[in-house]
Amino acid sequence: MDKLPEGLVEALLAWYAANARDLPWRRDADPYRVWISEIMLQQTRIEAARGYYERFLAALPTVEDLAAAPEEQVLKLWEGLGYYSRARNLHRAARLIVEKHGGRLPADLAALRALPGVGDYTAGAIASIAFGLPEPAVDGNVLRVCARLTCCPDSIGEPRVKAACRQALREQYPPGRCGAFTSALMELGETVCLPGTPDCPVCPLAGMCAAHRTGREADWPVMPEKKPRRIQARTVFLLEHEGRVALAKRPDKGLLAGLWEFPNVEGALDEDAVLALARAWGCQPEAAVPCGDARHIFTHLEWHMTGWRVRCAAAPELFAWTTAREREEGYSTPSAFRFYKDLLERSSS
Repeated sequence: MDKLPEGLVEALLAWYAANARDLPWRRDADPYRVWISEIMLQQTRIEAARGYYERFLAALPTVEDLAAAPEEQVLKLWEGLGYYSRARNLHRAARLIVEKHGGRLPADLAALRALPGVGDYTAGAIASIAFGLPEPAVDGNVLRVCARLTCCPDSIGEPRVKAACRQALREQYPPGRCGAFTSALMELGETVCLPGTPDCPVCPLAGMCAAHRTGREADWPVMPEKKPRRIQARTVFLLEHEGRVALAKRPDKGLLAGLWEFPNVEGALDEDAVLALARAWGCQPEAAVPCGDARHIFTHLEWHMTGWRVRCAAAPELFAWTTAREREEGYSTPSAFRFYKDLLERSSS
């Protein structure tokens, strides 16, 4: 990636001062709040994260509170945001911060980078926004801005391109305004320098942008090739016994680790197979009725789900048998099963 154009910092900061959105995590540069917001915003839209951010901080306002909280509470506060490893890493990191750093996030890039769940981007964001250090936070939005400014010919998926972008930005950081510069770059990528068709007429950097000069803005950035998602059929069981519904806890490692779910298995089972499996679990099934299909997309996997409501005469200890209120208040279930959660709520109301 070539050197970034002269005058970028002044133009971008002036634009940001006049156009920055009022976001709750921008009102306070407290390191804990910056950290929580940056973890939440990984692979999550800003509007989706707003309410979660405010509820999370209301429940766990300090690092010490987060470190002392039971994991189930942390996961419940995260319920619906997805990518639950982020919540587990937050929890682990909070305990390390209390044990090793006296309850304060370290004002050091390497120490931040050593925390669970904190990569180069998040460490740079915390370092610059919370501590005023000249450390870039390079995500897809920032890479897109820099690739267009320089007409970078290489794929932004390559680690060397990200490293070159970080170095080019590090040379630009203005003393005393590091946090504003990081936030301004993010804001530009999120609101103006958009994928596909950027809003060049309002961009403060249009006059210095190499891609804009060519009139081929959509040709940048060069994207890595996408691998096709794997599709997996699954059968979801709504096992019901005396007004309670079965939940199962997923293994502590792997996809959706440690979360509660409706029992499910790989494959699209027919009625006979559904009843046979429910019998094998010890549920003594009396009837099985199909209750709808749903899909859920993970990063590299897509579930195609078929649901069955199964009336059971027994409630084996293999599962947790829960009321609607218990599921709402005490069990964190992933959004992959939202269709079936909503179905149960409608039928009980």
